[in-house]
Amino acid sequence: MTPAYAEPLRALLRTQEMAALGTLHAGRPYVSMVPFALLPGGAGLVIHVSQLATHTKDMLLSPPVSLLVVAAPAPGVPAQALARATIQGEAVQYTDARPGHAEAKAAYLSRFPQSIQMFGFSDFSLFAVVPTSIRFVGGFAQATTLSPEALARVLGDD
Repeated sequence: MTPAYAEPLRALLRTQEMAALGTLHAGRPYVSMVPFALLPGGAGLVIHVSQLATHTKDMLLSPPVSLLVVAAPAPGVPAQALARATIQGEAVQYTDARPGHAEAKAAYLSRFPQSIQMFGFSDFSLFAVVPTSIRFVGGFAQATTLSPEALARVLGDD
């Protein structure tokens, strides 16, 4: 990844808090909105979801998922020129006993401290989205595909 792409991607993932989550639902695409946080060391993203949600059931049945993070609209910037990242990966449920659970929870609560009470609800759990491929579009004619290792280098100090 060139330095020209690294900073805009880092800024996008650090400033945006919501992502579109794509799952497979009964063999068909299903998209929902989820808040996300970055896992330490750039290892992926973490979401906190209810077992009652369709996307949670989908992730448990079919772990391949996709997250789309888009920059906020800006005056004078056409929608097609907004920075965006599509992260394809595997959804991994982080139960209390799973290694990394405490770090994932801390990362999520660092970004969303108001969510602390939701961790007391038995139907909520953490999922990590472990990247397999990342496509970053910084604007018109500014696109690159990254490996999970390249993303980890970009986000490594998170």
